[in-house]
Amino acid sequence: QVQLVESGGGLVQPGGSLRLSCAASGSTLDYYSIGWFRQAPGKEREGVSCFSSGDGSTYYADSVKGRFTISKDSAKNTVYLQMNSLKPEDTAVYFCAADSGLFRQCVSFLYDFWGQGTQVTVSS
Repeated sequence: QVQLVESGGGLVQPGGSLRLSCAASGSTLDYYSIGWFRQAPGKEREGVSCFSSGDGSTYYADSVKGRFTISKDSAKNTVYLQMNSLKPEDTAVYFCAADSGLFRQCVSFLYDFWGQGTQVTVSS
């Protein structure tokens, strides 16, 4: 019942920053678990950062810890992924996802609702 639309991707130089947005409609995100995932060419989809509404816990992949931050603006019903100090290895299609439960681990098969994806390319 929730629809997700990502935006904010693009081309950025190494060391630069981007903020991805995931706008939700059809339902409030207050009772959903939320995740950001990415898939690079030839690689499996991986969890980048996830948030569980039940206890407010967050998860970050080791490769992005300290550089990326997940956040939510309840008034706008939107989640964000702030990406700093970007590296070429971060190049991928980024997806936001949600599931109607308060607790979810950051693995893609647990999430039922997905956005269309937005391309992030980090290159000089």
